[in-house]
Amino acid sequence: MGNQETKTTSTSSGFSTRQCQNCKKDFIIEPDDFAFYEKMDLPMPIMCPECRMKYLLAFWVFGRFRIAKSALSGKTIITVIPESAPFPIYERSEFVSDAWDPLTYGKDYNASRPFIEQLVELQSKVPHPHQCGVKNLNCDWTDDVWESKDAYLTRSAANVESIIYGYRIVNCKNSVDITYSFDVERSYDCVYCFKSYNLKYSFNCRDCMDSLFLYDCRNCHDCFMCWNLRNQKYCILNQQYSKEEYEKKFKEYNLKSRAVIEELKKEFWQHIRQDAVHRENYNLLAVNSRGNFLANSKNCYHCYFWEESENCRHCFRGFQSKEIIDSVGGFHREKCILGVQDGYGYNTSCSLYTTNCRYSSYLDNCEECEYCFGCVGLRKKKYCVLNKQYSKEEYESLVEKIKSDMKERGEWGKFFPLSVAYCGYNISLAQLMYPMAKEEALKFGAKWEETIEPHYENIISGDDLPDAIDQVSDDITRQRILCPETKLSYNITKDELSFYREHGIPLPNRHFDWRTLERFKPFSYMIKPQKGICYNCKKEVEHYYAPELGFEKIACLECYQREVA
Repeated sequence: MGNQETKTTSTSSGFSTRQCQNCKKDFIIEPDDFAFYEKMDLPMPIMCPECRMKYLLAFWVFGRFRIAKSALSGKTIITVIPESAPFPIYERSEFVSDAWDPLTYGKDYNASRPFIEQLVELQSKVPHPHQCGVKNLNCDWTDDVWESKDAYLTRSAANVESIIYGYRIVNCKNSVDITYSFDVERSYDCVYCFKSYNLKYSFNCRDCMDSLFLYDCRNCHDCFMCWNLRNQKYCILNQQYSKEEYEKKFKEYNLKSRAVIEELKKEFWQHIRQDAVHRENYNLLAVNSRGNFLANSKNCYHCYFWEESENCRHCFRGFQSKEIIDSVGGFHREKCILGVQDGYGYNTSCSLYTTNCRYSSYLDNCEECEYCFGCVGLRKKKYCVLNKQYSKEEYESLVEKIKSDMKERGEWGKFFPLSVAYCGYNISLAQLMYPMAKEEALKFGAKWEETIEPHYENIISGDDLPDAIDQVSDDITRQRILCPETKLSYNITKDELSFYREHGIPLPNRHFDWRTLERFKPFSYMIKPQKGICYNCKKEVEHYYAPELGFEKIACLECYQREVA
């Protein structure tokens, strides 16, 4: 992902057409893109925006949780970083302690060798923390979780409590199997839901409560199998009932049965495909912006799952950022380019899992650093190159020399090579959004993780679990369960079983990661602009629903607001 020569065609309007060095398709570099790269003194990209997104997402670990030992103390840790990672892994509190010094790994720059090659050697030796996240209580089985309590097998969360199997959630409580949702409580199997209570099996809902199987509903309660509703109650299949009629009809469904739930899911998605009206995008208060799942943002282009930001381009999943380009997982950043999972940064480029860093380039897992170049694992440092300390004058002179050498070799502006990603492509976020087969991923330049599930003597298939929650005994918490889809094993915890019993939910018969991936799967079909026709007014519309979704009623914003809102 760098700056080698590629076929380029310029136009009088300032646009430049190039051929992607990966997929070989032509792509356009717009004038605003030029301005970003020139401001950061970086070359124009040689990959199209989609391939750049794949490349960066391949560095974001979505691996299986495993038990390991800290390389520093031998303390038991739980991490998603696979065993194949070349560097030592320290328990997070040890990583930020004074028990070791990252500068002891420092090395002199060798002008006769490529700089990135030297950085990769350093990266493979310097310890890395076992997980992201701080200020947590009883959140050992988590990753990228912040200021939370009692979270289990949860990733990418902030300010959550009593959560099991959560992913990309904020301010959620007492819920299970919740994905990309904010301010949700006592809910189950929901995705892209906000400010809701006791909601189950729902997608794209806000301000709803005491309901099941809702799609694109707002301020509804006591509704079942409904879509596109606003300010309604006591509805089933979008038909209005009295309170008494609703309760009587609702009891006809045996929702404690897994077989019934599975049939309802199929029926529900048929209604979503055939009957629901879909607005051209999911953006909310997005001004002069293009992309999907944008919220409270301005002047953001080709951005997805991006919130409260301004002047950002080609970004994926982040918030409260300004003047960012080619970034995934960025938050509270400004004037940054080429970053993965970075936070609170200013004027950085080519950075990986850094926090509170400024005026720096080519950093990996550094915190509170400024004016550092090509460093790994540093904390509260200044004027360092390859983990070696310099004076201000020495630093500035050396960095200019390195940049000059990198430009001459065609290195400057290249991100870390895919071969040094913490994990294989198949257990990265890239596989979630841009799935590849092993051969395709290897051709892309990524690694592939071969995993072997431990053998268990006492194990049952998920397909052999009792159909109804009332049939489940307490012994299930001592039983390993084999997922028929993934061939991975999982178990049911006591807290989880209590939740299912309280809410009348049948036991899940698939691995928790498979369930998260299935909930997230529709998003992978909603991140590429499509040309279509509004089903109502027949005018041309740009939307984000791939044909694989089978949505029949895609509407322009005006028709959607008239028909639904």
